[in-house]
Amino acid sequence: MQRSCLPTVESAKAELNYGFDKVRFLTPVRSGGRVRARFTLSSFSEREKGRWLMALKVPIEIEHGDKPALIADWLILFLT
Repeated sequence: MQRSCLPTVESAKAELNYGFDKVRFLTPVRSGGRVRARFTLSSFSEREKGRWLMALKVPIEIEHGDKPALIADWLILFLT
């Protein structure tokens, strides 16, 4: 069996919130409104030796809404 060279959560020495990129506020959320987030992996690449950057696409949806409240790319840096 071939092992992947990609790090896993267990092999990471640290995970750092690298921040958000391409944040767009599209629709306001009314007080008491219900929201949900969906996370989709958009990329996972080695920045330099032992440092991997994961990018997740994150839309924040409003219950019964036509458009999302927010869309953004969330970046997380793994140190192995």
